[in-house]
Amino acid sequence: MAHVHADPTATGILALPDEWLPLSARLTGALPALTDRYEDLVVHCAPGAGHGSPACYLPHLGVIEVDAAHLDGLDPTGLDPMIAADRDRYPVVWGLVAHEASHADHTRWQPPDGTPAPVTEAALVLEEARIEAAHLARRPADRRWLRDMVTQVVLADFPPPATTPPPAAPAAPGPDPAAPATPGPDPAAPATPGPDPAAPPDPAATGPGAPAADPRLALGMTAADATRAATLLLARVDAGVLDADETDRVRAVVAGILGARKYARLRAVWRKALRTGDEDGDAMAALGRRWCEIAGINPDQAPTTPGDADTTPAGEPAPPGGPSPLAQAVADALDAVRDTNRRDRAQEKRAQEKKTREDTRRNAEKASNVSDRHKFPDGYTNLGRRRAPTGSEQAAARRLARALRDAARRESTTRTVTSATPPGRLRMRVALAADAQRAAGAVPTAEPFTRTQRRATPTPPLRVGIACDVSMSMKDAAGPVASAAWILARATSHLPDATSATVIFGNRVRPITRPGRVPTQVIDWTANDYTEAFVTAVDTLDTTLGLSGRDGARLLVVISDGHFNAIPDDYQQVAGRARLDRIAAAGCAVLWLTPHNAVWPWLAGVTAYQLTDPATTADAIGRAAIDALRHA
Repeated sequence: MAHVHADPTATGILALPDEWLPLSARLTGALPALTDRYEDLVVHCAPGAGHGSPACYLPHLGVIEVDAAHLDGLDPTGLDPMIAADRDRYPVVWGLVAHEASHADHTRWQPPDGTPAPVTEAALVLEEARIEAAHLARRPADRRWLRDMVTQVVLADFPPPATTPPPAAPAAPGPDPAAPATPGPDPAAPATPGPDPAAPPDPAATGPGAPAADPRLALGMTAADATRAATLLLARVDAGVLDADETDRVRAVVAGILGARKYARLRAVWRKALRTGDEDGDAMAALGRRWCEIAGINPDQAPTTPGDADTTPAGEPAPPGGPSPLAQAVADALDAVRDTNRRDRAQEKRAQEKKTREDTRRNAEKASNVSDRHKFPDGYTNLGRRRAPTGSEQAAARRLARALRDAARRESTTRTVTSATPPGRLRMRVALAADAQRAAGAVPTAEPFTRTQRRATPTPPLRVGIACDVSMSMKDAAGPVASAAWILARATSHLPDATSATVIFGNRVRPITRPGRVPTQVIDWTANDYTEAFVTAVDTLDTTLGLSGRDGARLLVVISDGHFNAIPDDYQQVAGRARLDRIAAAGCAVLWLTPHNAVWPWLAGVTAYQLTDPATTADAIGRAAIDALRHA
């Protein structure tokens, strides 16, 4: 069945039922996910839409019609395709919209004047895989939806079973239609005994009462049927929609019907169609004519259904009352596609659930890292006493707070505006120009008054993360490190919208200051751990403060000698440097304080200062924070 109705007299659904208007509007609103032509396309979804197909595209109206029967009974009022996750509830409908959007994007050719109808129909059969291949080249993620569409639309693309009695009864010999008529029963005489029209139909019979309601029962073993089946299924393998193993049986049956040479010619035809441009109607017509020759269809005859066009079957007829081997192969291929789709979706669902569980666990662990509970069963470093800050520490915190406040202050922006009336400074030259315009009878456009407007520039918020090394190599510097951490956290708390967090890292990451808390006492600690969880410390501060975000001023201060244990490998150095480079690339300033006058090679390029007394340390941190604020 045609999916593109180019007849300008074809009409769409003139009045959508009220209950289908919201869904149609939402499908139209979701078109940007499928096509760049969303501004001039409209989707109509309602029962009976599609002009006899599951869906169709009316180019002269800019309308995509979708038969709502493929919603499988879902209530249209509760569907919202503008939400990506909601489309999994009705994948066939969304796949139909994707397919017709592909037609809207890529079916731009017109058959040359005088092209026979069978040739045009053959070209449209080739068009199905061509437009999907072109669509996937731009939007490969839509493959899943096109696969769902294929499971429903392919059978509809085959002609339905015959609904009229066969022209001849081959079961019994009869008179030659070309010979003179012989005396026969009087038409007015009573009918001879025969099948009762009211009786149940014969299962082997064809016609309106035949049980061949399934379209696949009409797919026989003729060359035309095999050619159409191969084009609708095997061509989609080359287009990237289906997998080769899903259609192996169809390939074998088609090759048996057509023969190896004809099958090779047919594949060459559809592969050339896949490479044809969107506007090359001459090429598509030529390929349609070659398709008809392979299918055994006379392209210059009146159009007939493909199943009836081949008068010389190239294979065995379908067994009475059941599908032909080709029909069964097509059905098996579609079942294989459905099974693969179900497995893929189940696998995606399990992966999503696993990711959700891991994210929940990871967030819980990170939240517990920055907490007030200081129980460290897996580490050797313990928090010491809490003491009041000394006078020098308080002075250093005040000095750092003033420096940060001055750096955060922004000059107001100014701009000069003009007006025709006060207030403002009068410019005589412009005023004379206005008088001249009025004297000439023109509307004055000169604006002689000028004034300066000033606007305050908002101060960017400051976020500071502090990571302190508590491994044994930092044992002698534990006191100055704790003092410097308190000075910075205290100074940051005096700035509006500024926040800080402090952690220590050794065998594990442990919190000292939480965001939003103003430290009133200095917390001392010992440094007795054997390893350094530096990567976890940076990740914890990044998650807590958003250091790798791109808003506001951000500063990461690391107080460590950089001598990390390489057992079992150098993960902390390699992954740690990658973390520093990532947040630095996001605009976060990185400051490294070390008790030594040299840094390890893996820290090359990182701004480093030597840690001496707390006051000097605070000044170094202040300079880095000021630089971060000025460049925010």
